[in-house]
Amino acid sequence: MSEEAKPVIVADATKGIKVNAAVVAKPFRDEIKAKVAAMKAAGLEPPILVGLLANKDPAAKQYAEWTGKACKNDGLRYELRTLDDPIDVERALIDANDDPRVHGIIVYYPIFGQQESFSGASQDDYLRDSVSHKCDVEGLCHTYRSNLYRNVRYLDYPKNMKKCLLPCTALSVVKILEKCPGCYDEAKPVGKKLEGKVVTVINRSEIVGRPLAAMLANDGADVYSVDINSIYLFRGGRLEPCPDDTPESCVRKSSIIVTGVPTKSYRLTTEWIQPNSTVVNVASFKNVDEESLLKIPGVVYVPMVGKVTVAMLERNLMRLYEQFHSPTARQQQQGPTDVAEPVSPTWKLLHIYTAVVATALLVTQLMRK
Repeated sequence: MSEEAKPVIVADATKGIKVNAAVVAKPFRDEIKAKVAAMKAAGLEPPILVGLLANKDPAAKQYAEWTGKACKNDGLRYELRTLDDPIDVERALIDANDDPRVHGIIVYYPIFGQQESFSGASQDDYLRDSVSHKCDVEGLCHTYRSNLYRNVRYLDYPKNMKKCLLPCTALSVVKILEKCPGCYDEAKPVGKKLEGKVVTVINRSEIVGRPLAAMLANDGADVYSVDINSIYLFRGGRLEPCPDDTPESCVRKSSIIVTGVPTKSYRLTTEWIQPNSTVVNVASFKNVDEESLLKIPGVVYVPMVGKVTVAMLERNLMRLYEQFHSPTARQQQQGPTDVAEPVSPTWKLLHIYTAVVATALLVTQLMRK
């Protein structure tokens, strides 16, 4: 097993442990810093992320602040555009889509919630699908969402050079589980690394719960998706109703439990959780009694995923830049020409950038070992 694939979190057989997700986020952010340094050395500006904020939700505002702070710390550019009237978001979104200086866009939801609109039952869903796939750092537009549910991992089959982006919060949970003991089996091939595992996800929102259940099922797990009035099993690309199951029966069968209930009053019954389980909380509230949970032998508890979510946001931004906006990507999109062109300063910078990025990443990998 490579150093990168090894779990960085070690369980305690006598009791539960609480994990700071920053240990998972750090290598991803170090990689971003190395790439930004290489770009600057080559005379290239780092990618820019534009955030659109048009609500008073404290969680959305806090996420926007975290995003800006993290981007600044890691050398990325970030511009927050605050809108007083939600009706102006669509226009601002179209402007950002069409702006060649913008490499990534994030819209801080909820804006309209489930309010009826001219464009359909939910204006927020309409806005998500209006973000260009070339700028969608959240991985929630129709292109990425439909590919996720069909387990399509690349945009350019059969070349398979451009990866699909995945939703940041759901992806952060996957990256955390990869570093927890007894979850992902890196010796198995892609699509089977969670084979034999049973997972319960208590949340089926379109932003976190549903895509996360699909991602874990795409990796081979049986995933129980528990929502307020129904339970479904995600397995092998199919969705099966579970009328005879209860939240208790699902959790008792699971070695991985993800909680994402957005209410302060909800608490998962810790007596249902088996020893040596991994519990990840993605809600802004604590969905489990920490004290009683940590008395269970071998439990690994991750109370917050925010730092890894921001790292995945930065990672998605860099991937968008490299796949669609970098000098190399733009040259490929233009296609070859029959007339020999003189070597431009941009091309020269590109060669320098490529060499420096490769060197920086090599140094980063060596420092980890």
